[in-house]
Formats: sequence, C-alpha cells, structure tokens
Amino acid sequence: MNTTIEKELFEIVGDNHQMTSAETPLRPDAFDKSDEDKMSVIEEHFEVIMKELGLDLTDDSLKGTPHRVAKMFVKEIFSGLNPANKPKISVFDNSYHYDKMLVEANISFNSTCEHHFLPIVGKAHVGYVSSGKVIGLSKLNRIVDYYARRPQVQERMIMQIFNELKTVLDTENVMVIMEASHLCVSSRGIKDESSYTSTLQYGGVFNQKEFRDDFYRLINKEK
Repeated sequence: MNTTIEKELFEIVGDNHQMTSAETPLRPDAFDKSDEDKMSVIEEHFEVIMKELGLDLTDDSLKGTPHRVAKMFVKEIFSGLNPANKPKISVFDNSYHYDKMLVEANISFNSTCEHHFLPIVGKAHVGYVSSGKVIGLSKLNRIVDYYARRPQVQERMIMQIFNELKTVLDTENVMVIMEASHLCVSSRGIKDESSYTSTLQYGGVFNQKEFRDDFYRLINKEK
C-alpha cells in the first residue's frame, strides 16, 4: 500500500475511535521480557525521540526524562497490560442476604488513548445485584483501575470491566457507566475542551428499566 494512503487511513481510524475486539491487542511474546529489560529499551528509544525533537538532554531538567518515562510506562500507566498485576479478588458469600442493588459511584480513573497516547480522565459508576456472591468495595475500584492502566478505547474498557465483574461475581446483574474527557479531542484535532464521552453496559436485572432508573438516581445523587 502507498505510504501516504496508509498514513491517511491511520488518521481516519484514530479519529473515528474504532476498536477491533473486547480484548486488548497483545502479541504472544508480550511478557517474555522482564520489566527492567522493557524499561531499558523504552528509555533508549525515548531518548532518541527527545533528541529528534531538538531537546538538549545534557540539561539537568531533561537528562533523566527518558528513564522516568520508561519507568512510568511499564510500572504505572501501562501496568494493567501485565496479567501479573491483576488485582487479587476475594469473593464472599452474601451472608447478609442483601438482595438489592449495590452501587459504587464516582470511581476516578486515568487511562490512555491507544490512538494518540494521550490521557483519558474520567469516572466510572458500577452497580450489581448479588446472586449469592459479594466482593469488597475497594475491589470494584481496583478492577476499574487495572483495566484503565493500558492503552485503551473507552468502549473496550467498559466491556472489560463489565465482563470481569460478571465473571468474579458469577452474575449477569451488573451495570457500568463511564464518563471521560479525552485529551485527543480537547488538546488536538477539534480541540473541544467542553465535551466528554459516556458509555454504558448492563445485563441481567438491569435490562429492566426500573433497575436502570434506580441506578441512575443513585449515581446522580452522589455527584
């Protein structure tokens, strides 16, 4: 394919916020290298990028940046790529016999747009009705954080969180809403700083409007 046409297609795909699967696209050898080896390679290449931009890496403020960026990529903002970092979720019997909705609202998350590697900043609202199992409240936050810490599109991220909660809780009675600002929209391209993106996914009892309405009332009360 002509290189110019290929680059134009890349721009179209990125600006139209496409995804190909609910699974994060990873190579089979994604975790063959250690974190330290990955950091070393990233540091080397990010130094090249900075030099190509014309930055003087002998300056005290800049000379440690390639290492800091490499460490941040592997250990922090993309740590959710590695299954070894998946939170350990303990599930308990619903000994309280609580059979109504539980909602954890306003869960803050920071993610990264996989098309431009710019931040996605937002909040998630998670609810479920127990079918016999419950998890600690903080684990809901940890699940959101784990799937946010990887290159993402918001549609995939909500599906990953939704599917994980269904699996962990062994129930279809799950609802997730995500609201986020995308810096790839606000800081480049159209440069719209006021818009935000909302996604929702639900199943089980939340297919009934009355349950969704109760969920909406609870999260709006918390805002």
